[in-house]
Amino acid sequence: MVEVKFYDEVDDNLLKFAVIIAKTNNRWVFCKHRERETYEIPGGHRENGEHILDTAKRELYEETGALEYSIKPVCVYSVTAPDNFDGKESFGMLYVADILSFENELHSEIEKILITEQLVENWTYPLIQPKLIEEARRRRYL
Repeated sequence: MVEVKFYDEVDDNLLKFAVIIAKTNNRWVFCKHRERETYEIPGGHRENGEHILDTAKRELYEETGALEYSIKPVCVYSVTAPDNFDGKESFGMLYVADILSFENELHSEIEKILITEQLVENWTYPLIQPKLIEEARRRRYL
């Protein structure tokens, strides 16, 4: 069973991920990894010594090619899953971003981005990422 929880804050050293719910011109921005057939919200692992906001900015650029954007923190989220971190709770920071301009090509493991008016149905993380969007909406960030 996968459990997703939300917090206003946790100790900074617990934050291992940054996930960014991105939009452009009021449309959703999703990523497709070149080794998968599914879509996901941009995000990824925090590097050693990296500020979590810098993680979010780096991942947003790497996975979408975003050049100009505004970004805001929403909340901390956690995931507890038997196949993740030995079943221990792992923490990440959730952001929202409004992308104004994109680079012409991607330079990461992301094959392409999808810009759409509707949420995707074929999620890479169907038990997690829709809940992140739901929480951002509940907190009135979307």
